Amino acid sequence: MPIDLQLLITQCEWLLRVLVSIFCGCMIGYERTSRSKEAGLRTHAILALGSSLIMIVSKYGFFDMNMTDGSRIAAQVVSGIGFLGAGVIFMKHGTISGLTTAAGMWVTSGIGLCIGSGLYLIGIFSTFFVVG
Repeated sequence: MPIDLQLLITQCEWLLRVLVSIFCGCMIGYERTSRSKEAGLRTHAILALGSSLIMIVSKYGFFDMNMTDGSRIAAQVVSGIGFLGAGVIFMKHGTISGLTTAAGMWVTSGIGLCIGSGLYLIGIFSTFFVVG
């Protein structure tokens, strides 16, 4: 059986998207770890990975069906990460903690969605804005 070269190239490009999103998540996670914050390298890498995978599936996984809206799947990432972020926000003695961590998780997920959809430049620059 011959190898479909075009399919192989396409899947390698999708793999590149996943790897770039993991790298960006690691950069953000490393910055959070270096500041001794709750959600660190592994958490942010997993968030970026999952978001990019979901975007790739929602954008390319249903092309064999006529009436689908892939953006609906990706939109649920925003809700899901908001739910996870709510779990890291606490109020103790009149002060709120974890708000920046929750926002960082949310934006890391957005970066994963960007890169998963092929918007490398905006995802990478956004990573530098978060880290810097």
